[in-house]
Amino acid sequence: MFIINKKRDGKLISESAIEEEKIELFSEHIDPLGVIYGGRMLETVASYAQRVAEKHSEAICKRSSVDFIRIFAPAKKGDILMCSASINKAWRASMEVGVKVMAEDLRSLSRKEILSAYFTFDAVDENNNLKEISEAICETKDQKRRFIAAEKRRKLRIEKRLKIMDL
Repeated sequence: MFIINKKRDGKLISESAIEEEKIELFSEHIDPLGVIYGGRMLETVASYAQRVAEKHSEAICKRSSVDFIRIFAPAKKGDILMCSASINKAWRASMEVGVKVMAEDLRSLSRKEILSAYFTFDAVDENNNLKEISEAICETKDQKRRFIAAEKRRKLRIEKRLKIMDL
């Protein structure tokens, strides 16, 4: 187990993670070519990410950014879509959640990566004030890698915001 910050109370990343949960989509989510609409897919995975953030923080969470959306392949009619999501890192009142969608094709028994994205959420109380949250405690090497990468992405977001403010 890796404990990165011993100053605050922490929660294990696995406590709030979603592991390969089946995504329910319907015929109205599919275009005439049999491909699932990208906007619908993003909306769906955002709801999974929010569930993870709210479970980790035990608070209402507001999405503050969506970063690095990658669409690797189209999701098609007949694919079984599975979503995995977990906290990558938590800061004082915000957290990054990583989401990945995989498709299983029962006809060919193959799996393919469909989408991955990073969402940042702020935890707020009932008065819409930022609420301090627990640190995310890494349990595996992969979680530690994502933890470190999340900090790099956060620095990039802050740098971009500062550049925009200077314009």
